[in-house]
Amino acid sequence: MTANAVVVLGPTASGKSDVAMHAALAAGNTHIVACDSMQVYRRMDIGTAKPTADDRAAVPHHGLDLCEPNERYTVSRFVDDVAAARASIVAAGARELVVGGTGLYLTAITDGLTMPGEWPEVRAELEADPDTASLFARLSELDPVAVTRMEPNNRRRIIRALEVCIGSGEPFSSFGEGVSTFPDNGVTFIGIRWQRDALRERIALRVHKMVEAGLVDEVRGLLSEPDGLSPTAAQALGYKEMIDHVNGAMSLGDAVADVILRTQQFAVRQERWYRRDPRIRWVDVERDPVVEVTPFVLAALS
Repeated sequence: MTANAVVVLGPTASGKSDVAMHAALAAGNTHIVACDSMQVYRRMDIGTAKPTADDRAAVPHHGLDLCEPNERYTVSRFVDDVAAARASIVAAGARELVVGGTGLYLTAITDGLTMPGEWPEVRAELEADPDTASLFARLSELDPVAVTRMEPNNRRRIIRALEVCIGSGEPFSSFGEGVSTFPDNGVTFIGIRWQRDALRERIALRVHKMVEAGLVDEVRGLLSEPDGLSPTAAQALGYKEMIDHVNGAMSLGDAVADVILRTQQFAVRQERWYRRDPRIRWVDVERDPVVEVTPFVLAALS
């Protein structure tokens, strides 16, 4: 991390990006590092709630548009990309403000992780099996610790864990000590916390705004590209459901309802991930995260 880096984090739709923008503008000479595993994909803008062109013109952003939607993007690659971004932040003599959404990515760039290797042939064989439940059962046998750290329907993470177990001959969980330790790394962590019902309402409102902003057309455009979407990109919140809608598998109303439910469930998982970290200073928000949280971020940046 750069000296005196600050992280503002929280579940999806908590308002962390708005807080970061206001804090960066008020502090001056501050760069934002977006820590979101889906905002790395180019042209996946509406469904990932990517910062607008105006925001990116006003404040330098990093961690966005790092790969094509058809590419396989990894945590290791994100660490390397952020390291390059930090070199430019240091060269500019600027402050670093990280916006944390994806827990594993945030841990990787703040605390460091020992990342296992990759075994493409093993992964290809696993991806050819459409039965996620059987893959989860297989992982339960090979690494009972790993299955306690993921949802049984998180196909991408299940396949990755199995790939490592089979390819390395070692449990996937043996590579993950960094996600359960919280060293004093000099970083200030500020968390945004809402009452559960209020966050659910914010998520529903945001999903409807995404649809109004053209999410369906964005998905149609992505599907029309010659190389399509990678398995990871195609499973992204909002995109999976809209792909099903565009392909005629469900109505728009059902797709929207599924996006809302799946995003609300994801927000709960994010909260569980962050709750483990005792370094986070939580700010309970009642109405406006910009008004209520920005002063804490500015104090940390000063």
